[in-house]
Amino acid sequence: MPRRLSFHIKLILAAALAALADLLFFQAEGRLGAGLGIFALAWVAGAVIAHPALRRDSRARIAAGLALGFGLLLVEAFTLLGWLLFCAALGVAVLSPRAGRRDDAWRWFQRLAFQGLAAIIAPVADGLTLRKVRRRSPPRRLAATLGLVAVPILGGLLFFTLFAFANPVISQALARLRIPPPDFGRGVFWLVVLVPVWAVLRPRFLRRPLALRERSRRPTPGVSTASTILSLAVFNALFAGQNGLDLAFLWSGAPLPEGVTLAEYAHRGAYPLIVTALLAGLFVLVALRPGSETAERPLVRWLVIAWIAQNLFLVASTMLRTLDYVEAYSLTRLRIAALAWMVLVAAGLVLICWRMLKNRDAAWLINANVLCAGLVLTLASLVDEGALAAAWNVRHAREAGGRGAALDLCYLDGLGGSALVSVVELEQAPVDPAFRDRVAHVRAQTLEQLRADQAQWRSWTWRDQRRLDRAERLLAAHPTPPPLPGPRGECDGRLVAPALTAPPAD
Repeated sequence: MPRRLSFHIKLILAAALAALADLLFFQAEGRLGAGLGIFALAWVAGAVIAHPALRRDSRARIAAGLALGFGLLLVEAFTLLGWLLFCAALGVAVLSPRAGRRDDAWRWFQRLAFQGLAAIIAPVADGLTLRKVRRRSPPRRLAATLGLVAVPILGGLLFFTLFAFANPVISQALARLRIPPPDFGRGVFWLVVLVPVWAVLRPRFLRRPLALRERSRRPTPGVSTASTILSLAVFNALFAGQNGLDLAFLWSGAPLPEGVTLAEYAHRGAYPLIVTALLAGLFVLVALRPGSETAERPLVRWLVIAWIAQNLFLVASTMLRTLDYVEAYSLTRLRIAALAWMVLVAAGLVLICWRMLKNRDAAWLINANVLCAGLVLTLASLVDEGALAAAWNVRHAREAGGRGAALDLCYLDGLGGSALVSVVELEQAPVDPAFRDRVAHVRAQTLEQLRADQAQWRSWTWRDQRRLDRAERLLAAHPTPPPLPGPRGECDGRLVAPALTAPPAD
């Protein structure tokens, strides 16, 4: 494709995508809906049209396929994580045809970061380049172009003016025509959309990203083989003591010392122990580099394996602590994310140990960790953590006959549509009438808001439509009385008694 034609096609695609974004998002009220997914799918299609090389590169096709998948996920429901994964996949797709076949994740991170930063100045740079090209163009081209269009334009305007004077229908239509004033806000919106769109259609490629440099195999200053063996022995002994306490109290269910509750024991140690496991992995990375003299010692290897195994048990105990704390209190989105983070920490420890045993380089370790993180994040973008937390809390709520803590209706109210089905099921369960009335108020508010969001085509999502349909089917099958009239609390649905006023004086 000639360069000039390719440039003009990209201009048309950028304008079309900006116009689509204007239709889907400008002056939209409320939350983002399926329109973001529609825009994402159109953006991928524009990139495929603008880059013929993308269609010929296998890695670019895979990345474009992942971007399409995340775009469909955004049609199903908007999540910030899904949007970030979509942008990363689309960036890899448009840069892959010019990248090396064995580039590691560190180089790709630099390329994506450079592309994001260069996107700010890319339209200005391309405009200056286009201006220089036009200055170098022969003057006769401009004269030939003017000669080609001058007669049709001037003649057409002349005849149209005569027809307007002669035909009252045309003159009245022209009189009613109003040219809208320039919209500054819409201009800013188009500019904000065009910057990332243009960065994908005309990406800036970082030719020489910084490579990972393997450190020399000389011992780390202050870390000799003897000190490493002694350190690993001490660390193993300390971790054995901590894991022994977890075995005694956490895993076996033995009674804790007087004054210490299981919830306190579980909650206080969850996050510090994850930091401990991260520090352990850092020590192995620094002191036991693959190929170093220290890492080649059989005794050191066995001590490292034992220590990593103890760290994995420590992570498992930390996950059990979190689950025990959830059992005693409630499940939240943050605690679900914490459990996913613990799984990543455990995977990272295994990969660090495998790297040392198999003498893998740093690039392999980074690529493996990025792959694990990508899988976990993709799974997290598919799962609705809010609905999962709401369902678990309702099922284990003390008010519904469960063994969990008292239900936090304010938290369910804050989850919005994610908690709607669980709240409807709780309302229909055999619970105290006063509590059911509070639940009915929360359900009515959530249902009304979700209906309002789904009625607006810009905020409509497929996931919320399925929620709404299921909730309405449950309510139709098992009707419940409406909430009692009266002032309510902000989020928990509790009736607020009116303030008593003194009788007027005689």
